[in-house]
Amino acid sequence: MVAVGVTFSARLLRLLRRVSIAYFHDLLVSLCFLYNHLIPRTIHLFSSSKGPTSDLTSVHIWTPLLHRRSKPSVVLIHGFGGDAKWQWRTQIGALSRSFNLYIPDLIFFGNSRSDSPNRSVRFQAQCIAQAMKQLGVKRYNVVGISYGGFVAYRMGSDVATEEVEKIVLLTSGVGMSEERMRELVQREGRDVRDILCPKNPEDLRLLVRRSMYRPPVWMPDFYLRDFIKAKYMDNRKERIELLEDLLKHGAGVSPLPVLSQETLLLWGDHDQVFPVDFGHDLHRHLGKISSLEIIKDAGHALQLEQPQQVNRHIRHFLLPPHHIK
Repeated sequence: MVAVGVTFSARLLRLLRRVSIAYFHDLLVSLCFLYNHLIPRTIHLFSSSKGPTSDLTSVHIWTPLLHRRSKPSVVLIHGFGGDAKWQWRTQIGALSRSFNLYIPDLIFFGNSRSDSPNRSVRFQAQCIAQAMKQLGVKRYNVVGISYGGFVAYRMGSDVATEEVEKIVLLTSGVGMSEERMRELVQREGRDVRDILCPKNPEDLRLLVRRSMYRPPVWMPDFYLRDFIKAKYMDNRKERIELLEDLLKHGAGVSPLPVLSQETLLLWGDHDQVFPVDFGHDLHRHLGKISSLEIIKDAGHALQLEQPQQVNRHIRHFLLPPHHIK
């Protein structure tokens, strides 16, 4: 009996190595989005007076099957470690019941594309704002995590100031100085481009361990290799250029303006990417319009590690009191 079990396990592992688990996982996540009445769309951007776009710039975005005027609209902007589906999959079930969700892939992530040479945070913000305009959504809230927080900040500060109502920033180092940025990069002791744009299982394993307080114990090479092929190889050159611009220019505006919108800051208490003191610094910079909530037992990927807490804070902050159940 033991021999049969060992043989079956060995055959199963050989089968898993031949089958793209990442593809099937991605398919399941897509089905989850569809189950929550979200549909994928591609918005081809036309020129905007607010900045450079191209006829060959397109934003892939998940939108509500039916936009309900009784619900507030929320844009969820992902970070550097993945695309819209993978980073927000634990939010859509809880939040889609209360909000019209708009979940874009940033340019050069997922299925969003551009022939523009612009790699700035502002360009990303312009593209998302233009997509929302072409969708006919005039007012909305913005939630951004990590790199997506930089984009959300620029949308609120100068790109879409009139359209953005409230902002939620999850563990985003948008307010850090050039000196602190250099310290973070040097602390890694290696090229951060290899970590954030991994090419091999060990780099991706390190990224996961940096991002999570309690990372998965089992991360086999064959699965990580498959995930890299599915999520990190397309547009790798362009993503590295985005990262280089971020490391050099940050949010792309200095001094960092104080937002006019009410802002909620959410931070994992064990964040190893942007430590929690970054959250306190940004809270002091924004002043009375902001509030800071520390999420216990969470790292940089707090929306995946503590989704119930994160979802509750987002709902309580963005919904009118009489809509909160």
